[in-house]
Amino acid sequence: MKILEFKNITRKDVPIYYRSLFSGTAVLELVNKSTDLSVEFSIEKKPTGYKEIIVTLNEKVDYPLVPLIKELKKYIDNLDASGALPG
Repeated sequence: MKILEFKNITRKDVPIYYRSLFSGTAVLELVNKSTDLSVEFSIEKKPTGYKEIIVTLNEKVDYPLVPLIKELKKYIDNLDASGALPG
């Protein structure tokens, strides 16, 4: 499994400053075929400095969910750290 890119990322307007909600499409390579997957995710910054990322898949996918969610969280964390998410 490989995450190729995230596209059409949009930020939802939330009045809470420490929580950001996003939706978009993850382009994945699963078992040698490319798949587009609709994803929603939130990033919440805790008072301790910890960043909690919650990922929700809007579609069923024929792949084990635990490793898929784990990789999506890492990819989203890298996007956030590099400033690639819409502000």
